Amino acid sequence: MSTIHIAERLSRVKPSPSSAAQDRAAALRRAGKNIVNLVVGEPDFNTPEHICLAACEAIKRGETRYTQAAGTLALREAIAEKFQRENGLSYLPKDIIVTIGAKHAIYNALSVTLEPGDEVIIPAPYWVSYPDMTLACQGEPVIVTCLESEGFKLTPAKLEAAITPKTRWLILNSPTNPTGSTYSAADLRALADVLLRHPHVLLMTDDIYEHIRFESSDNPHLVAIEPQLKARTLVINGVSKTYAMTGWRIGWAAGPAELIAALDMLQSQSVSNASSVSQAAALAALQGEQSFIADWVGTYKDRRDLALSILNAIPGISCRKPGGAFYLYVNCAGMIGRTTPQGKKIETDMDVVMYLLEGVGVAVIAGSVYGLSPYFRMSIATSAEVIEDGCQRIGQAVAALT
Repeated sequence: MSTIHIAERLSRVKPSPSSAAQDRAAALRRAGKNIVNLVVGEPDFNTPEHICLAACEAIKRGETRYTQAAGTLALREAIAEKFQRENGLSYLPKDIIVTIGAKHAIYNALSVTLEPGDEVIIPAPYWVSYPDMTLACQGEPVIVTCLESEGFKLTPAKLEAAITPKTRWLILNSPTNPTGSTYSAADLRALADVLLRHPHVLLMTDDIYEHIRFESSDNPHLVAIEPQLKARTLVINGVSKTYAMTGWRIGWAAGPAELIAALDMLQSQSVSNASSVSQAAALAALQGEQSFIADWVGTYKDRRDLALSILNAIPGISCRKPGGAFYLYVNCAGMIGRTTPQGKKIETDMDVVMYLLEGVGVAVIAGSVYGLSPYFRMSIATSAEVIEDGCQRIGQAVAALT
């Protein structure tokens, strides 16, 4: 018999649904099935050449050793300059820590602040990792449902109702994964007014999709709108989505000195530092040419519009136009209760997803894993040809239902 004991807290955590969907699609592809993969949540562009060259040059210079746990001073200075230039936020390098991706920053922040039973307010639909990271850190996710009629956005009234004496954090993501909703300056001002009335609530902003915006280049930040919140806000970001650097694993967090110090201590005793070579690449990303970003966003927008034109013409499904990120959150309520050609009644959005995968070879993710049904998420971070093929297959699958 095994003598290994796994901590009870890990039993509260579920495997990543995105990874599971990817694995299932890959297995079907290996079995010879033609699969249109609309799961992947990462840019399909290559990391720009000047960023890759910067990493190679760093290796040649011998920059392959440990850095400070918080990251190189040069990179933290560049991040501080980025905050000032793009967000109107003022941080010193000592107020910033470089992490192994934005996900790492979020997890560590929860780890160093949550006591058992502390509550974390998470608007739904949410990125799938927020609740499970909270649970892994012995906190309690408080899920606040944000309806399609509300733009999938947290309203001031719902935020007010969710706050209790046990509330430790509000996590706010804009543009959001999975819906692509974006918070306007007016939206953020209204939320800030609620937070000002509850000084015990900390704010974590996940800004990883900040540059992928379709309707406006405006990039409002809640802390710039209400500077009084800066002393209790942790700003999370990274290079993964903007610069197509998901595998380089560089994120960062900026916030109050005592919180950054705690993150630094935890990081120094766990992973030491983010890759020195990846930090050199991230420095080149922040300081180098930026014009390609607008070109990429234009491509995402064209793909979004192509997908919407096909999906919204299919009776039984509909999709709200996202303002950012590279996902569509498709309402499949019209498929619920119908029957597949194989005689199976569709009862949930998970049934919808399995029907699309097994029936027409389209891989998407069920809305239930993001906290709001009946929907499915599809990625537009792939070619127009793949998107068109996938959407047409979805149309065929819906038409075959009785």
